[in-house]
Amino acid sequence: MGRRRPSVALALELCGVPLTSAADRSRLISGPLVTGGLLIVDDDERPLPGRAVRVPDRVVGHLLGDDTPDRALEGVLREPSAVDWGDERPVRQALGSGIRLMYLREPATGSGEAIAVRGIHAHGLGALHLDLARLGSHPEAIPLARLATREARLRGFGLIASPVTKDVSAALIEAITESSQPTVFVGDSTWDPEWCRRLPALAEVEATTTEERSQLWRRSLGTAAEGLDVAEATGQFRLRPEQVQRAAATARTQAALTASGAITAEHLAVGARAENASALDRLARRVSPRVGWDDLVLPPGPLNALREIEVRARHREQVLGDWEMRPGGGRGHGVVALFAGDSGTGKTMSAEVVAGGLGLDLYVVDLSTVVDKYIGETEKNLERIFRAAAGTNAVLLFDEADAVFGKRSEVKDSHDRYANVESAYLLQRMETFDGLAILATNLRANIDEAFTRRLDVIVDFPMPDAAQRTRLWDRSLGRHLRRAEDLDLEFLGRSFELAGGGIRSAAVTAAYLAASDHGTVLMRHLVIAVHREYRKLGRLLVESEFGRYWPEVVSA
Repeated sequence: MGRRRPSVALALELCGVPLTSAADRSRLISGPLVTGGLLIVDDDERPLPGRAVRVPDRVVGHLLGDDTPDRALEGVLREPSAVDWGDERPVRQALGSGIRLMYLREPATGSGEAIAVRGIHAHGLGALHLDLARLGSHPEAIPLARLATREARLRGFGLIASPVTKDVSAALIEAITESSQPTVFVGDSTWDPEWCRRLPALAEVEATTTEERSQLWRRSLGTAAEGLDVAEATGQFRLRPEQVQRAAATARTQAALTASGAITAEHLAVGARAENASALDRLARRVSPRVGWDDLVLPPGPLNALREIEVRARHREQVLGDWEMRPGGGRGHGVVALFAGDSGTGKTMSAEVVAGGLGLDLYVVDLSTVVDKYIGETEKNLERIFRAAAGTNAVLLFDEADAVFGKRSEVKDSHDRYANVESAYLLQRMETFDGLAILATNLRANIDEAFTRRLDVIVDFPMPDAAQRTRLWDRSLGRHLRRAEDLDLEFLGRSFELAGGGIRSAAVTAAYLAASDHGTVLMRHLVIAVHREYRKLGRLLVESEFGRYWPEVVSA
């Protein structure tokens, strides 16, 4: 009478089964009721007859007609996205043949989830999606996986588990495959036979074409996209069909915040960027572009080369994907450019302009997080960055790239050999890269020639001439700083041979001087700022360069 729950002995007695029946005892130890999570036997330290027996609340609710999912599954189990795309016949035929375990390997722009959902629905079943990324990081991953398979069984649904990666736990996969319901795994990795005892049916998912993605965008945006060239505005984004659907919904939300409510290309870019994974934020510094093409002061040659980068990035899926202009060898759909020039000539700013023109974020790789003194660690760090960048619609900038992409040397000791291994790894990795990367260097001669062959565009940044320096002074002083009437920007551009970075630094110094002197920038402030910039650069102060403003320099 003191027991709060019935015991195993009482359960067997109510069923009219003797306690000595080995077959019936095993039903409460390892039978389908226990392994399926329909019945729980507590108190493992007690002898079997005295152990407590209970039915989970979720199972009781199901028996009473309530199919609310177990609260423990919130965040890892959801209704999958329904996207009208793809050929579901492989899934439908597999399920129709009695195969209940399948693996769909998807490319960067394909959707195994969409095909699995349509195939399971065609088989007359509903579908549930299990998020393996969130589940794998949970401390109770295996018990939650069993709860998810029980949920699919209670509701009579098929289960879709994704994304399957190389880091997935074999025990987790094994726990999911124990489900008696049709189960479809989705991932971009090759299936590892060590993950479970039974090999699933394997199928490759086709990538979406640029036209298919444009149609998905238009279908998801509806009438709100009228008058907008959706193909031109979204061609640079590599998204899966379900991501396009979510990005379009985000774009509509962003447009609703504006006065007109009309969707623009910028709203589509915001929606696409919202689908970016956060893995790259932990490995590189994100920069939101704040400058545009009008802010660049460059000769026509470099400017046209920068425009070519944007064209390649915007149409790479059509050229390299649909038209297959880079076949064989496992080559990726990436665009890689080299920016070479002296310090301050505008390399980083140009990368920001290219990213902004494409509607993408710019991620600057911090070399301190990449280079490691221990052998093999640098390659691992770079691999993490490349993998994160491949799944992100962003531009990756390697500043001071010659530190990583340097020339291979003659092998004289073990250090040379391992340094060459690092360069060889990078050569191979650049071939398979699917993202947008820019290598910036002050020393182009230090870049290995084998890298230059794999580059799509090389942009040489020259030192600005007098006219360009005058324009740089005008741009660097901005629109908000009040200017005195005595400013002679042509004199500054003609007299002082500074790169754009030096001019920008001097303009900031002059602004501080103006802030402490009634808020208006004077010619005296600019000359003093140039003087201080010369001292930072270790350059000689020549009276003839400063002309009639030399007394201001002397007094400073």
